[in-house]
Amino acid sequence: MLKMEGDVIGPGPYRATKLWNETIKLFRGGMPLRRHWAHFRYYDWSFTGSEAVDYLHHLLRSNSNFGPEVTRYQTLQLLKKFFKAHVIEDIKGRFGTEDFEDSSQLYRFPTLSPLKTLPTRPLLKDSRDLPRLIRWDDYEELPLQENVAPSKSAGLASDLWNKRHSVAIGDVNECKLIRRKEVTPKQVDHIWKTMTITHLQKVLGLKTLDGVLHPVHVNGKHIVHNVFSVNKTGIVVLENKSEDMPYWVVSAMKCLANWPHNNDSKQPLYPGFERDVLRTIVDYFQRLKEPLLTFHLYEVFVSILGLLQEKDAATEALQVSCLLLPPPNRRRLQLLLRLMARVCHNPLLPPLNDTIATHTLMLHLFSPCVLGSADDMDLDELLATKLVTFMMEHHSTIFQVNRKLSRQVEEHLSHLKRAQIKYLGSDTDFSSSPAFYKHISKVESEEQKVIGTQTPLQQLLEGLIADKELTAKDKRKRLKQFQKSYPEVYRNRFPTEESKAAVIPEKSSRFRPPLTFLKKPLQPFQRSWSFRA
Repeated sequence: MLKMEGDVIGPGPYRATKLWNETIKLFRGGMPLRRHWAHFRYYDWSFTGSEAVDYLHHLLRSNSNFGPEVTRYQTLQLLKKFFKAHVIEDIKGRFGTEDFEDSSQLYRFPTLSPLKTLPTRPLLKDSRDLPRLIRWDDYEELPLQENVAPSKSAGLASDLWNKRHSVAIGDVNECKLIRRKEVTPKQVDHIWKTMTITHLQKVLGLKTLDGVLHPVHVNGKHIVHNVFSVNKTGIVVLENKSEDMPYWVVSAMKCLANWPHNNDSKQPLYPGFERDVLRTIVDYFQRLKEPLLTFHLYEVFVSILGLLQEKDAATEALQVSCLLLPPPNRRRLQLLLRLMARVCHNPLLPPLNDTIATHTLMLHLFSPCVLGSADDMDLDELLATKLVTFMMEHHSTIFQVNRKLSRQVEEHLSHLKRAQIKYLGSDTDFSSSPAFYKHISKVESEEQKVIGTQTPLQQLLEGLIADKELTAKDKRKRLKQFQKSYPEVYRNRFPTEESKAAVIPEKSSRFRPPLTFLKKPLQPFQRSWSFRA
């Protein structure tokens, strides 16, 4: 299989230009050249238009960056672009002013290099433009009583509570239980936005998203809507019905998708009815102001092309990327891909074109409606065909919410709602303690999801365990005092000796001679000492 120089090429226009140059190199390096007779003379190192179409079509179909979906028509259109860009010229040295023909017309390669200069990828001017993930200590402190369910311990004033428990377990630095304000919907949107962008960068395998995606073009509210505002089949439900497709377009799509078992009308009364229905749908999507994947996200989806050989990686990247779409676009795209898949796999549907297969026709009609750049890129049509083919085949999986991302966001939101222990005069946040976090995250209780349900005694015990300022000796002493004062809390935390040994430091033993020293040399040494005495 022919292969481009580096499957995962740079993003957006950079990647498209690189693919353009690599395609030209392969075409110029492999196109068979020979002597042709025309106009009563011989022309060496030439080829006919039909020979060029045959060779380039085979080249594109066997290349992993384009694939077998490339049609002869698309190949001819690319050669026309080659002709206008002076990648090739006719046998008399003319180019650009005339059209390239799939015929016996003779062409040749010019001596000058036709390669384009690679564009530079723009960098973010200010790193502060990148969204920062909201942390637990970003919230303002609230009085303990406002967020804690009434109980004996929680009902005590902060100072009295600190003094009473300091007396009970020994000389403990003054500490208090801190809770935070409720996470607002705006903050939830921001968290989803930040973590989605971070996850996308990781999935794409990029060190930075500079030149690929600017955070200003990502709307956290859109992500949250795409995750939660869906129907039973997983399709986005729009709050504003005016943003949805017109009723007649939806009816036409249902008619073609469920052919011949459509509910909106009876069997067609004239031949070619199904073709008229398709024409209605195509007319609507081709009149949209921009492709469904939007101009701002063009570079993101072009970057995914390099992952298509790895199904799981490409699917995960598309799952995350499609969450960035405006909800109306995501809904239209999901319905369109589902329609295309059903039409291609419906044996009862009559041919929709006399010369083009249904699968090829669907890609030819709708690919430009899905992916395209604001600036006309030379390989847009081929790249769109490649991406849409994959999305059509895996649409049911692509529009599922990525589980890894969803779980990470849920864990972070749950962490923000937890109460924390802090000592007076210290900014230590025990939420960052591995021992503390590991223990809390394993508690599978509904109470963990509600702010203020952890008892202060449990929090105090965790604070003692995680306190790095205490010496091992002082920590064992205070934990022992805590065990005497609150045996039930201590027993729940350390049900076995193994669980206690995992977090409580062992006593530092004095020097003991090796066993080999004690067993053999000990007796003679003792006898010698006794004799001298």
